[in-house]
Amino acid sequence: MSFIKLQVIAPILKALDTEGYTTPTPIQQQAIPVVLQGRDLLGCAQTGTGKTAAFAIPILQKLYNQKTEDKAPKQIKALILTPTRELAIQINESFEAYGKHTGLNHLVIFGGVSQQSQTNGLRRGVDILIATPGRLLDLMQQHYVSLQHLQFFVLDEADRMLDMGFIHDVKKIITRLPAKRQTLFFSATMPTEIAKLSQSILNNPVKVEVTPVSSTAEKVEQAVYFVEKDDKKNLLIHLLKDKNIASALVFTRTKHGADKVAKELNKANVKTDAIHGNKSQNARQRALTNFKNGQIRVLVATDIAARGIDVELLSHVINFELPNIPETYVHRIGRTGRAGASGIALSFCDREEKVFLRDIHKLTAQAIPVVDEHPYKMLQPSYEETKANHQKTSSNARPFAPRRSMSQRRWSQ
Repeated sequence: MSFIKLQVIAPILKALDTEGYTTPTPIQQQAIPVVLQGRDLLGCAQTGTGKTAAFAIPILQKLYNQKTEDKAPKQIKALILTPTRELAIQINESFEAYGKHTGLNHLVIFGGVSQQSQTNGLRRGVDILIATPGRLLDLMQQHYVSLQHLQFFVLDEADRMLDMGFIHDVKKIITRLPAKRQTLFFSATMPTEIAKLSQSILNNPVKVEVTPVSSTAEKVEQAVYFVEKDDKKNLLIHLLKDKNIASALVFTRTKHGADKVAKELNKANVKTDAIHGNKSQNARQRALTNFKNGQIRVLVATDIAARGIDVELLSHVINFELPNIPETYVHRIGRTGRAGASGIALSFCDREEKVFLRDIHKLTAQAIPVVDEHPYKMLQPSYEETKANHQKTSSNARPFAPRRSMSQRRWSQ
């Protein structure tokens, strides 16, 4: 299968050739014809599958074909709504790359920076707008954004919108869209509320599902280390002594945790930066750029900030803390092993996180191999801890009676 067989037009084919795109990914093969036919689409795809091109290419093509007939001033005809600044910037870069020979223009708007350059761009006229929900609503309320001429609406990473608490903003925006439009809805997972939202805004959609929700990247080698919580920092530094770890994206659950891990790694002479919601936009972009070009070896991130990080040839993902939502684990390890490359995902699991690991095993229907040989192996629980855990989880069970060792049995006789 080639992009020519998908009936992609010459100006876009030229751009794709410049980018080194030769063979469409499975989601591109399935989605591009559907969008070109004018159908609504429900895409369920794991991160790293090429879904940005799956909607960007056909939208550019349809707008390009209209361009010679439409002499009106530039008005927003396509809106791509996405949860994070990093992902919005990445999508904007994709439209720039694929659409460089189409004459169509695009603009990205997001919060955390001055709105002046964004409002100036809107005044000049925009064909394609990529936006995060908060800034879009703000500029709509200020009457800088009009969506009355909209033809295409893309809701990207819908499940992350829910996780980040943006779902109410998304619903407000949807009420302002023209009823007659083509809607493309993408979500890596499909929780109940997201499924209901998709049903409410899609019109007889074609469903494209290239990878099951529970699956992990096939070429990602996984391993888990059982370690005491206080020893995680030491274990991470120990592992990073291995020069085969060329680059590592390290996940923490909190912003404070990301900063703390980055500080400890820098003290250990591992060039590291952190990326999370409390960082300024310039600081986040600088950290991401330095990570991509190899100036820093490790980037520590929270889940929200990491959505949209696309780094070619990322060798390792390290879960410093396991996520409490098993689907998030799938997203995290999907940051490596992208576009057919191989990758390694390592996870640290302390006592409190064992329940999270069990949920991950259940979702993915596979057991992650355990690395026993490392200097910070978790200690076996004491008699008192085991008894307390037993009583906590089995209040109606018979009294706790641990098995005695052979020597204990001899002494009691």
